[in-house]
Order: sequence, then structure tokens, then C-alpha cells
Amino acid sequence: MKKRTLVIVIAATVYTAVLIGWHLYNPASGLTEFHPGADNRPPGTERKADDVVIGEFFMKYEAAQPAGLPGQWPSFRGPQKNNICPTDKPLRLSEGPFREIWSQPTGEGHAAPVVWNGRVYVLDYDESLSSDALRCFNLQTGEELWRRWYRVPIKRNHGFSRTIPAVHDGRVVTIGPEGHVMCCDALSGALCWTLDMKKQYGAEIPFWYTGQCPYITSLGEVILAPAGTDVLLTAIDLQTGQPRWTTPNTPHLKMSHSSVMPMQIQGKATLVYAGVGGVCGVSATGGDAGRLLWSCNQWQPSVLAPSPLQIATDRIFLVAGYGSGGALMQVERQGERWTAGILEQYKADRGLSSEQQTPVFYQGMIITILPKDGGSMRERLAIFHPSDLHRPLWNSAADERFGLGPYMVIDDKLFAFKESGELFVYEILKDNMKLLRRQQVIEDGADAWGPMAYADGLLLVRDASCVKCIKIND
Repeated sequence: MKKRTLVIVIAATVYTAVLIGWHLYNPASGLTEFHPGADNRPPGTERKADDVVIGEFFMKYEAAQPAGLPGQWPSFRGPQKNNICPTDKPLRLSEGPFREIWSQPTGEGHAAPVVWNGRVYVLDYDESLSSDALRCFNLQTGEELWRRWYRVPIKRNHGFSRTIPAVHDGRVVTIGPEGHVMCCDALSGALCWTLDMKKQYGAEIPFWYTGQCPYITSLGEVILAPAGTDVLLTAIDLQTGQPRWTTPNTPHLKMSHSSVMPMQIQGKATLVYAGVGGVCGVSATGGDAGRLLWSCNQWQPSVLAPSPLQIATDRIFLVAGYGSGGALMQVERQGERWTAGILEQYKADRGLSSEQQTPVFYQGMIITILPKDGGSMRERLAIFHPSDLHRPLWNSAADERFGLGPYMVIDDKLFAFKESGELFVYEILKDNMKLLRRQQVIEDGADAWGPMAYADGLLLVRDASCVKCIKIND
């Protein structure tokens, strides 16, 4: 009994001592007080998505400057905006397997590169810094030359960045995932001007972020489609960042993932935009530049990524994913009076369609990759004649399916990139194609959806996590 009492007394004493010690202990006594900024946290980490200072940070790297290479792939769909690469001499495919020249890791995304005089530009997203980043590389070596970035916290949504820069007259222009426009000196990376399409125009950014790529005209105008509260399209002076003209948003379109495409329609230089809610044509030059010429609300996919494709002086082909299929639009002109309407429209399994990539119009034929809901020919390459949008002239074999991968034409050859990182090369014949080569160029590639770029015998490809440079021309 005495032993039990002793145990109880000892336990009570220990408990009391612990309780008193817990109350007397100061856990902060060994800590040092830090004031804001003393932890060397990069400035802007706590910044909100609507409180962005575009282009605020810059880093220049010690790297060899590129040689004066003449090749250019300066914007989305190339110099002619048709995804066809002009070549001065025939393309001679490299003997044996294509050789990788360099590779650079990227943040998760699908933003594709452009090339200008030996430099490569790509808009990236650094998840560790929550930042959009315009990165400039040496085309020949892959060394990073400089990087300009700014804080903009966003969440992953099938990756982050997915737009393509535009380079013209020594300036490079980008559009970030949240509609932030940035113009830099293409050589030095110096910040020239910025624009926030949400704040300035009331633009509503699409669910999967901005997919629209900037277009720079030969007049030095940056064409944007904010499709905002009041402004549908606008032309920004490349040198000053000031607006030259704006188009009122009378059709009440909203921003899509599609890009503005220049066309000559019925003898008129026209900027064509397919937004959410319809398609429109805006005068590109002259005394009426910026005037809305026509609009059509008969084509209204809920999600729209491919850009409009002109197939005749008065006809535009339209495609969209998620079962929307394809549509043929006709634009008519009588003096200054314009009208536009849909001639035919059909579901994805009934004819020529595409989910993400814009088809290529080449030698009177339309080349496309059919979408995943395209019936028995889903995800295959196919060729159609504009006179029959329902029956293909040719389609690739059953084991040649590409998903959402890109494709482009270089000197009578079609380069198609499977979304898993395999490159296919076809010879384009009169009404069909012949497979010349296929090669896995990105091992374990995933979501290789970003468009390719070509210059100086080098092909640039990317998947969700890297950009690679491949030598394809001897």
C-alpha cells in the first residue's frame, strides 16, 4: 500500500513539474526577429494575379552570341501565316537518323518557339517563381542568352503557357496566359512597352488561358483581339505601344484560343478572327483600317482553338474540337456592303475537321489531322479537296495517328509530329502522300502539341517539358 502511494506521489510531482515548466517555457526565446524582406524572398512572390508588373525582372547570361544566320520563322504559322516554309533551295534530308543539336527543359506547357536571325524565342512559365518568362536562346548551341520575366500566379491547367511570340523590326512581342502583352528589344531584351488586355479592354481570358498569338503587320502594327467589353480588335504601334485604331465589339464576341489571320478577301486586306460567338472580318489597311466589314454568328463552338483558313478569295474554312466539326463560310461584297454566311456545317465524324491545329492549304489541297471524335479515321493525317469536304483523297495508315500533334510543310514535304514525340516525314504528291521517314526524337514525349518552327536547316519541336533542336537538312 505504501509503495502504491509513493508511485502516485512521484507521478503527481512529475506531472506538476512538467505543467509548470510548460507554462514558464518561452518557445520564441531562441528565435531572431526578421523584418519584411530580410528573408531574401524574391520580390513579388505574394503578388496576386491582378497585380502584375509586366516585364519587371531581367537576367542576361554569359553565352556566345549567335552567328548572323539569315533564317526566320518569326511568328505563329511562319512568315506567310500559312505554316508553309519558303525555301531557296531543295530540302535534302539528313542521311541516317536526324541528329539532336540541343535540348532545353521548360515549364509545363505548349508555347512554341520562333526564330529570328540565329535567335530562338519562347514564352515559358517558371512554376517555382510563379512567373511568365520570355527566354532567348542561341539557335546553333541552345545556350540561353537572356530572360525577361514577371510574377503572375496561376494554377496548372493542362500546362501553363501556350502562345507563340512574334518578331519584327527588332522587336519581339508575347502574350502571356493571363493576357499580359510584352514587347522587348529582340537583341538586348530591353523592355519596350506592356499592355494588360484584361485591365485595359475588359477581356475575358478563356478557361485554358490565352491561346491567341500576336500578329505584327508589315506596317509595324501589333494586332490583338481582346474581344473585351468595348473593343473587339486593336492595332498597337510596335515602336511606341500606343493604339493606332480599335474596332468596337458590336458583334459581342468573346476571346477564343484562336488567332487573328490576315487574308485578301474579295480584293480587300482583311483581318479575320473567330471568337466565341462568331466570326468577323476587319479592314486591315487604308483609310478605313479597323472598320468592322462583316460578322457571322452562325458558327459558335463553345471551345475554339484552330484559326480560320482561307481556301478561296471568298471562302473561309472553320474547324473546332469537342464535336463541333467543320464549317464552310462564304463572304460576299457589293461595293462597300459585305455579307457573310455559312454554306455548310457538319460534325467531326462527317468530314474535314481538326481539334487543335489549324489545317494547311497547300497546292489546292487541305491537309489536316482529324480529331479524336473523327470516326474511324480519328487522329490520322488526311487530305481533302475544297470541292468535297466529306471524303478524303488520302489518309495515313492505321498506325500513323498523331493525336493533337502539329504539322508543317517544308519544300514539298510534310513534317508531322506525333504528340508522343515521334517525327514523321511525308513527300507530298498530287493527291496523296508517301511516308519517307519516322523517328522518335523526344524519348517518352508527352503532349507534344506546340507548333514546330524551321530555319537554317534546323527544326524546333517541343513537348510539355522541353524544346529540342533537330538537324534535318544536310
